[in-house]
Amino acid sequence: MITLSENFGALFYTPFYAAHAIGAYSAEDVSVALRRSADPARTAADLRAGRIDVMWGGPLRVLLNHAADPKADTVCFCDVVARDPFFVVGRAPNPQFRPRDLVGPRIATVAEVPTPWLCLQDDIRRDGADPASVNRAEPAPMAENAAALRAGTLDAVQLFQPHAEELLQSGFHLWHAAASRGPTAYTTLVTRRPLLASRHEELAAMVRAMHRVLRWIAATPGAEIARAVASFFPELPPCLLAAALDRYRSLDLYASDPVIGRDGVARLQAAMRSGGALDREIPFETVVDNTLALQALAPPAAAGSPG
Repeated sequence: MITLSENFGALFYTPFYAAHAIGAYSAEDVSVALRRSADPARTAADLRAGRIDVMWGGPLRVLLNHAADPKADTVCFCDVVARDPFFVVGRAPNPQFRPRDLVGPRIATVAEVPTPWLCLQDDIRRDGADPASVNRAEPAPMAENAAALRAGTLDAVQLFQPHAEELLQSGFHLWHAAASRGPTAYTTLVTRRPLLASRHEELAAMVRAMHRVLRWIAATPGAEIARAVASFFPELPPCLLAAALDRYRSLDLYASDPVIGRDGVARLQAAMRSGGALDREIPFETVVDNTLALQALAPPAAAGSPG
């Protein structure tokens, strides 16, 4: 039995829930127990301490772990969310949006986790503006920021689904889908290197299961995905859940296969360095092991072959 912990509950993590909902793990003959979590930092600490076997979460935390401790053994081994799932939604239309347009309006950025702002500030910097000049509201949860946009006290908000979809359905305007920047390593399966060896067969089966899920999501309409994972999001109306998922699918949010790409990790590291979260480059091979992901892509007859 593999103990898998979520990072926190979020709609963009749908593939991880779908793996249970559509029986992907049982199809690969591996038992996976899902542990719910509301605290990404605690989940990462539990992984390092060996209280869980695998977590899903951002490569950002793995990079920070290795930056702080050269002996760290956490490693990303299966890509799932390959692009940034956050949006900027505004009160007024802005069809020609550029990141530098965020200098001036009153905007609320994501306070719950660091990655969305680190990536957005890097976009602003690359567009020739100073992120420090952005008129950012005091930190508040995304739900409160959405309410403030509705109340007219903000010009724009950075948030994820379903908050973005609810605002768009209420007449607000999509300024920016961060996924449009291209690959940015956002969410992978994470474990410790000793487990890659000691639990090799089980973890390989997990990766094959996630490959099944990624292919299923790519080929399945949002309404059908929504029906499959509805029990994980009981508070969301089915039509809203389906629309939110279809928007993510249209943006190619999810990886096409479980191999973690160098370009996505490089873009994340660049954002972390420009935002002051990292002071040096961490080698790709230090934080990523694609061995099991590459095996998952091999033809069945060759899956056990050397190479």
